[in-house]
Amino acid sequence: MPDEPQTLDPATATARPARDAADSPAPAGPARWITRLVVVGLVLAALNLRPAITSLGALLEEVSEGLHMSGSVAGVLTSVPPLCFAVFGIAAPRLARRFGPVAVVCAGMAAIFAGLVLRPFAGGTAGFLAASALALMGIALSNVLMPVLVKKYFPDRIGSMTGLYSMALALGTSVAAAATVPMTAALGGSWRLGLGIWAALAALAVLPWLPLLRDRTPGTGAAAGTPTTTDGGADTSSTSSSTSSTTSAPAGARTPAAPRVTRSRTAWALAVFFGLQATGAYITMGWMPQIFRDAGVPASTAGVLLAVTMVMGVPLAFVIPRLASRMRNQGPIVVALGLCGLAGYTGLSFAPAAGAWAWALLLGVSNCAFPLALTMIGMRSRTGAGVVRLSAFAQSVGYLISIPGPLLVGVLYQHSGGWGLPIALMGGLMIPQMIVGSLAGRDRTVEDEC
Repeated sequence: MPDEPQTLDPATATARPARDAADSPAPAGPARWITRLVVVGLVLAALNLRPAITSLGALLEEVSEGLHMSGSVAGVLTSVPPLCFAVFGIAAPRLARRFGPVAVVCAGMAAIFAGLVLRPFAGGTAGFLAASALALMGIALSNVLMPVLVKKYFPDRIGSMTGLYSMALALGTSVAAAATVPMTAALGGSWRLGLGIWAALAALAVLPWLPLLRDRTPGTGAAAGTPTTTDGGADTSSTSSSTSSTTSAPAGARTPAAPRVTRSRTAWALAVFFGLQATGAYITMGWMPQIFRDAGVPASTAGVLLAVTMVMGVPLAFVIPRLASRMRNQGPIVVALGLCGLAGYTGLSFAPAAGAWAWALLLGVSNCAFPLALTMIGMRSRTGAGVVRLSAFAQSVGYLISIPGPLLVGVLYQHSGGWGLPIALMGGLMIPQMIVGSLAGRDRTVEDEC
């Protein structure tokens, strides 16, 4: 006798699908080997985001003599990083939308490797600048897309993974600053070998991304081509939470229009603050070892002093964003960091060798205005779209503002014959940085002002 069709009451009919859905396995996320490979790739990529810059700062005197550079041309060389970050960083979201963030980061690591391999063989200034720009292009692209990859593969661990690659970034920065001069001496004293050896680390960073090029794991949260921050060092959790709140809106719901941030005084204050802190950071990375060396500090010790300044960003990158997020007004932190910078530059002017370690520590604390700036970007907008626009505006304008600083320091150094005027310029920039930073730290959003 054939089975009779079963009939269910409405309550049972609605309960069964819910029970079946609960019993069915959840959609599979990225395979474990993929996530492990991404962790390795992120760490190796972060380790390569600064050695091209800080290794050159440690050997700037040898490179200038070897390529017959004037002080002004050396200043141009130290201005190339922010220029490349401003120009190539803008292209990263578009490239990521077309090719995927994994492919762009893989290409970025390859560009770093190629630039670092070619740079030591440059016979003149133009070739050296071109090879440096190639490496810096790879850094700029990878810099922007690191938070995107964290959000795609680790949407529930954004803070911890951002902290991991921020520590790797600071470690790579400080190790390159401290180890370049000793390694150069061990390799026979050739600055070309001392700079080229960092290409080996870049080659390693390409390898984890190659198997991931075939990965089609869908991302969660923000679109893969939309960055939340552009540099490791700050926790992106505040940005990501606001972004996810907008992306999870019901279908058909009207999302708020992104603000026109160019009409916001807070956005402009943030952009100028970002630019002034970046100016100080790139002047420090490019010129601080030379300041110490001219004061009689051995070259190897000068590199270690730069490493001390850079490594301060490891612990403070965790402390400052958390402290800032609990305050309604971040102005007091801005002022405290600015005063540390003023004290460091004052000491550097009057007793560069005698108090070298103290000045390096103070300037390291002052340079932690970078994670503070990124934290304020996430706090000065209510919506995900607003954060993305504010981040792109503040950082692109900020990097453009920072370009003339290292160049001007080189010109002043060459024409004044000493470091008095350049250091006075560095210290003087702390005053407007504290002013605009205090304005940007006020408790308001760009949506209110637009």
